[in-house]
Amino acid sequence: MNPLAWLGAALIGLSLGLTGAGGSVITLPVLVYLAGVPPREAVGLSLLVVGAAAAAGAVQCWRAGDLHARAASMFALSGMAGAWFGAKFTRLVAPEFLMVVFAVLMLAVAARMLFSRDEDATLPPECRPWRCLGIGGGTGIMTGFLGVGGGFLLVPALIKFARLPLRMATGTSLAVIAFNSAAGFAAHLDGPVDWKLAGLFSGLAVAGSVAGNAASGMLPVKRLRQGFAVTVLLAGAVVLWRNLA
Repeated sequence: MNPLAWLGAALIGLSLGLTGAGGSVITLPVLVYLAGVPPREAVGLSLLVVGAAAAAGAVQCWRAGDLHARAASMFALSGMAGAWFGAKFTRLVAPEFLMVVFAVLMLAVAARMLFSRDEDATLPPECRPWRCLGIGGGTGIMTGFLGVGGGFLLVPALIKFARLPLRMATGTSLAVIAFNSAAGFAAHLDGPVDWKLAGLFSGLAVAGSVAGNAASGMLPVKRLRQGFAVTVLLAGAVVLWRNLA
């Protein structure tokens, strides 16, 4: 197998551990173009890899006190239902269309990561049910349909709607991603799964997540995220070109 696939798996976890977002959006292209997994099967496998990496990072954040349990439970409760629902639509669309939609999402994620500002909440955390459940459900639908964790939406949503500080929003996002990914993966379990590939990819992603979370307080995360965003931007452009050319 292409050695770049293993590097991509580690990068997925590293980005999740560092920022709570971004890594999941490259999982599907890595599986499809570097590991040779068909797009529809890759969506379910992507959820397993992303969920495992996010869970490892969430445990670290919980131990460090950087996880808001109420916000995580609210977002995950509706997010898991949304992920199960969204997964039902993956097999209803052509693989080429799925990859085009994913490429557009990659470009949007890259743009947001490049130009967004990190603003900490200044008010005490507060997760009102109707707001947190609604946003969580919408993110979950996207998780199940495209096989992404949705951290690039979850982190700013947790800051805005649950009023969490950035570091706590990052840890909480990882917990929500883990639960949403588990629900989405379960919904995709209607076909064969390459468990050997899944285990190897998940193991590398978990290692990357643990390393990224440990280094998050020592490295210039903003610059690292911008560099990762450029990578996602270029990858998204290549995926879009390959499926529209």
